[in-house]
Amino acid sequence: MTSPKSSSLTVGARVRVDIEKVAHGGHFIARHEGAVIFVRHAIPGESVEIEITSVGASFNRADVVEVIAASPDRVTAPCRYAHRQGCGGCDFQHISLARQRELKSQVITEQFSRIAKMDITIEVEEISGPLGWRTRCSANSTKSGALGFYQSRSHKVIAVDDCRILVPEMKFSELAQRGVKGDQRLEISISNTGERTIATASSREDSAMRLSDGPEIAHYRVGEKLFDVSQKSFWQSHKDAPRVLSDAVLEFSQFQTGDHVLDLYGGVGLFTAAILPIIGSEGSVDIVEGSKSATADARSNFSQNPNVTVITADVAKAITRFESADVIVLDPPREGAGKEVISHCARIAPRAIVYVACDPAALARDTGYLRENGYSLEQARAFDLFPMTHHIECIARFVPDKVS
Repeated sequence: MTSPKSSSLTVGARVRVDIEKVAHGGHFIARHEGAVIFVRHAIPGESVEIEITSVGASFNRADVVEVIAASPDRVTAPCRYAHRQGCGGCDFQHISLARQRELKSQVITEQFSRIAKMDITIEVEEISGPLGWRTRCSANSTKSGALGFYQSRSHKVIAVDDCRILVPEMKFSELAQRGVKGDQRLEISISNTGERTIATASSREDSAMRLSDGPEIAHYRVGEKLFDVSQKSFWQSHKDAPRVLSDAVLEFSQFQTGDHVLDLYGGVGLFTAAILPIIGSEGSVDIVEGSKSATADARSNFSQNPNVTVITADVAKAITRFESADVIVLDPPREGAGKEVISHCARIAPRAIVYVACDPAALARDTGYLRENGYSLEQARAFDLFPMTHHIECIARFVPDKVS
């Protein structure tokens, strides 16, 4: 889609438009004089006045400045910083919770239709309340030391005295009231055993984060397992995500006693811990993860499990070493696994591939690659593990095509 050269849109211009549908990335589509506009803080079906924030050859961007005819799903945002000139974190706070999940479902359907050429409909499942769910965040400080978050598509820090989606135990409001050193990047996390860590670095230079408060290794309990998780290691942000995703992986994988499992992008071993009781001592798991911090944690977490091998390596390189596996579980970063990794997963010929994805576009693309390599999507679920935002977590089960 290309905006016509005759379009009169300029940055700062205000026009009235009708909102058509949701788009991937938390935007909503409108058109003016044939030009495509991605609009923030809208809802499909609304008539709104928008202000153009950027123009381009194929699409333009804008913010809602006035709602002329509101959707019945428009609500008052619970956070006073959730507006066009405020914090850029929660882009769906103006939408009712049920409608948020409907829109996310529509995004999944649209991405699979456009990228994978498949017609699917997946209900996005509610997991928890919309507030007080996030256990990890990246924040910044202003030059004067006020704590806050970036404005949307900007490096301007909006000072925030409280964040409603963070778990209360993080005590973000106390940190904000106390203030921090100016021009800092901060990574704040709290474990479900009550250990809070804060790492900082200068926002003016590309320096490594350094722990400034709390333990270097925090502890997270999932079921009966207590995990070592270093400050630099990845852990799911939603307080319920480790349990929800582990249960879904077990449901989709259908592990059996004695299975050999590849846990790709396995991090500190969240899924491996759920797998081990089912495959037993006769089975084995190979965790492949690129982060040295995460694999060090994984080795500690499974030091008493001789049937777990932890490999620190790029998954695309390490997967070439494997010739067989009964089941492959993969949880890649937002950009997905990609064609090379997917082709090797198919070459290994497991009876099932279980894919955990935080971006439906990447999952749709990799679904196409799997189909090209003889694996079909058999089952999928989606979870609202990022309420008040456009983000979605999906899990999909792929099985080999039946050969007649």
